Amino acid sequence: MTDHHHHIRGINTGNGHGNGNGEKYEITTASRTSLDSHRYVANTEDSKMPDTMPDHSKLAAEQIASMSPEEYAEAEKKLLRKLDLNLIPWMTLLYLLSFIDRVNVGAAKLVGLTKDLNLSSLEYSNASMIFFVSYVAFEVPSNLVLKKLRPSRWIPFTMICWAIFQTCMGLVTNYGQLLALRFCLGLFESGLFPGLNFYLTGWYRRDELNRRVSVFFSGAVLSGAFGGILGYGLSKMDGIGGKAGWAWIFIIEGLLTFVIAVASFWMIHDWPDRAKFLTPIEREMVLVRLRQEQGLAAEGGFNWRVIKKALVDWKTYCLMLMYIGAAEPLYSLFTPTIIAYLGKFSISASLLLSTPPYVLMFITTIGTAFLSDRYQRRGFFLMGWSLVGATGYLLLLTIPIRYPGALYAAVYVASSAVGPLIATTISWTGNTFGNHYKKAVAMGLVFSAGNSGGIVSSQAYRNKDAPRFLPGHATALAFCLLNFTMAVILYFGVKRENKRRDLKYGPPPRPDEVFEFEDPEYQAKWGLQGMSRKEIVELGDDHPAFRYML
Repeated sequence: MTDHHHHIRGINTGNGHGNGNGEKYEITTASRTSLDSHRYVANTEDSKMPDTMPDHSKLAAEQIASMSPEEYAEAEKKLLRKLDLNLIPWMTLLYLLSFIDRVNVGAAKLVGLTKDLNLSSLEYSNASMIFFVSYVAFEVPSNLVLKKLRPSRWIPFTMICWAIFQTCMGLVTNYGQLLALRFCLGLFESGLFPGLNFYLTGWYRRDELNRRVSVFFSGAVLSGAFGGILGYGLSKMDGIGGKAGWAWIFIIEGLLTFVIAVASFWMIHDWPDRAKFLTPIEREMVLVRLRQEQGLAAEGGFNWRVIKKALVDWKTYCLMLMYIGAAEPLYSLFTPTIIAYLGKFSISASLLLSTPPYVLMFITTIGTAFLSDRYQRRGFFLMGWSLVGATGYLLLLTIPIRYPGALYAAVYVASSAVGPLIATTISWTGNTFGNHYKKAVAMGLVFSAGNSGGIVSSQAYRNKDAPRFLPGHATALAFCLLNFTMAVILYFGVKRENKRRDLKYGPPPRPDEVFEFEDPEYQAKWGLQGMSRKEIVELGDDHPAFRYML
């Protein structure tokens, strides 16, 4: 193997494999350049591979190359099942905890937090909001750190820190302390969600991602449901050990997070190339699949040019606005407070009544993810659901307060839309950027934009607007329409770009075509003459062969 890239290159003559009359290419072991394989092999001299890894991946690669398409499909199915069982449940649990810890201040408020600390309406809004300030600020840095450190170290570390702050929130005696702890909570929670999303893009292909992201996002949505019930249960510990019910909500949920964070050191696997639960062949398969699908996306080092690219790309800002359009309504639904005002529901009833809308959200989110992966479409789903969401908020604005039942039904309409909006926007973001680091930066920015939606909604739903909360609902309505507008813009924008590339360079390559980046013929076809391999890799989604998902 003289070629130092270990690329086994399928030569694509016009007639597909072989030369028409049933002969295969002869394989010369000396050069090995034209292995007539229906799939190709990951480049083991990639910077992302640990140096200590023994070179068994060559063996694995050859075994993969020698499988028949049927065997390969079977192996792939088994591999996906294995990944799903090993990665998704734990990720869902972690995200569920981060969600519960984030919104439990809403449950605490209902059971007397504001009374015990003498908080005014504004002070409570600020305590709720300050979390998102630090959360937004530290999302991008955290993603870049995750790429440098091992996920199995970084994620549990941030969790342990936030668990400690969460537990301490049960011990606060005044507004200042609450504010400081909410700020620190945001600081350490910021890494989790973008981190997990980013982490999954290192294991799954673009078309598989939406379903996975949606599963763990929906798990979190269920936690919204579960958080209400848990908050209700824990508030019944009122008076034990001289602590109020709201303090126990913080303490018990914080300790729960702490235990799970410690377990995470063992439960989180690093990147696929060192996953203990995969055989060498399976590890190689994960990498081959990613490389097949993303082509250049998997490689490429970190540099400021790539970051600048993410910052000057209009699509980043379009997705940021799209995500804030989905996330602001999400944070507005969280308040069991709204339900408490709808009718004369008691506090425990409104904590429990905040559960069913989340269950519906769970169902619509999973359903949409499934369909949107099946048809490889993102834009249409967003346009549809954002209008449904807008309708829900319109109903909340217009139905008179005399009909609490109808208003409660409108909460269902609104929440059924919000879940799919968020999950689909997230996976569309992951699909849109080619380069690994560009994606990391863009995802961080998109998430921070969305969570500043948390800032907006904590200020829009003010106690003094009870029981109708008209400004709050009107704001959420506007944000749903923002999501709609951005989805339309991005859809037509990338559609036009795809068409331009088709006209200029011909159709995109099939997934099983392989090229040497240095090959002059390849460079001529895509108009990349004179570019080094590194520069081509850096193009990411600007590469003429990349096609955006609509």
